[in-house]
Amino acid sequence: MNLDPDAELVRRVALGEPSAMRDMVSAKLPRLLALAQRMLGDRTEAEDVAQETFLRIWKHAGTWRQGGAKFDTWAHRVALNLCYDRLRRKREVLTDALPEQIDTGPLPDAGLMAAESNALRVERALQSLAPRQREAIILVYYQDMSNREAADVLKISVDALESLLARGKRALQTILLGDDDNA
Repeated sequence: MNLDPDAELVRRVALGEPSAMRDMVSAKLPRLLALAQRMLGDRTEAEDVAQETFLRIWKHAGTWRQGGAKFDTWAHRVALNLCYDRLRRKREVLTDALPEQIDTGPLPDAGLMAAESNALRVERALQSLAPRQREAIILVYYQDMSNREAADVLKISVDALESLLARGKRALQTILLGDDDNA
């Protein structure tokens, strides 16, 4: 049986060792924060999701059992679920709001350097993908997970993940090339 690399740290968190949670945050915060920020497109919301994820890790560390899902997979799943909750609430608020007139003026970031502008275009394009495609791309290409790990987080087969990745990449290409036509 492969030992989970986080098993000892999770055990220490469950025992309430003061330094264990600091070590956990230090080890996991960058990736969980990046995941949430890419899913939500908002740094403040992403920080809230990361904080809630660590709160749940602290509360439930004693219930995690090695041999099931890897701890990192479980933590990413918690963060994704919290992102879904926020996106669902945001959608509900938007559907309740009155329609607003779209501002057709130049974007405030129009003067950014080309590299920053391209990164922003990619981030916006990512936000417009179907949620499952966006999740797959973020986990594999931004979170550096293997296809197997990402499939485990999403609770799908590797083949299904690879299909999501292929469709997501095609959709991104279409969106980004379409943006070039509008530029």
